[in-house]
Amino acid sequence: MQPIIERLQAKDWTRAATHLHEQGYALVPGVLNKKECDTLIAAYEADNTYRKTITMERYRFGKGEYKYFRYPLPDLITTIRQTVYPYLVPIANKWMEVLNIPQTFPVAHTALQALCKEHGQTQPTILILKYGEGGFNTLHQDLYGDVYFPMQAVLFLNEAGEDYTGGEFVLTEQIPRAQSKANVLQPRRGDMLLFTTNFRPVKGSKGYYRVNMKHGVSPLHNGQRYTLGIIFHDAQT
Repeated sequence: MQPIIERLQAKDWTRAATHLHEQGYALVPGVLNKKECDTLIAAYEADNTYRKTITMERYRFGKGEYKYFRYPLPDLITTIRQTVYPYLVPIANKWMEVLNIPQTFPVAHTALQALCKEHGQTQPTILILKYGEGGFNTLHQDLYGDVYFPMQAVLFLNEAGEDYTGGEFVLTEQIPRAQSKANVLQPRRGDMLLFTTNFRPVKGSKGYYRVNMKHGVSPLHNGQRYTLGIIFHDAQT
């Protein structure tokens, strides 16, 4: 079985970068195998793994539940986070450049964590989400503080059409002076979806302009849906 770091290094990151630039998201197939997905799902009820549990209905976020991991993270998750991040940094820095935002992100993920710590952001933002029949997630952005990386990832842990129906991933673009656009995606088990955390640049006739984006999950018709969210910046709480 190929180790996770080798699987990630073997992916077509040039293609992923092109898709992120052009549409604000990119699908990277086959990152996790079934055993890894099943292990993450089975650990959902584990003790001493999570720092916080959120019931979505309580905060009107939707219907479902998610749990934030505590540090130290499981080795698999740490490896994914630290391996994927450097591939995204050149994209993030290019976005900052063309939008004239005075922000440059460091090459190493540990340096981003140090920057977060300087701003009081020390809590991990990695989370695992669970939805049942009728579950959904309202459109939102995962910022968590003054320091936030402009891209994040979600890994799909079970199979649409077999383990659940509905529950599509929804990504909207709020185009200035125009109607919003919705992208509706249904990746397979083990796939990783990269997408913008907040906004992306789009080139117009007078240069680049900023398009705000949000993401959510459409209602499940039946079954259970599990995903792993990987956010690269840390949170204050």
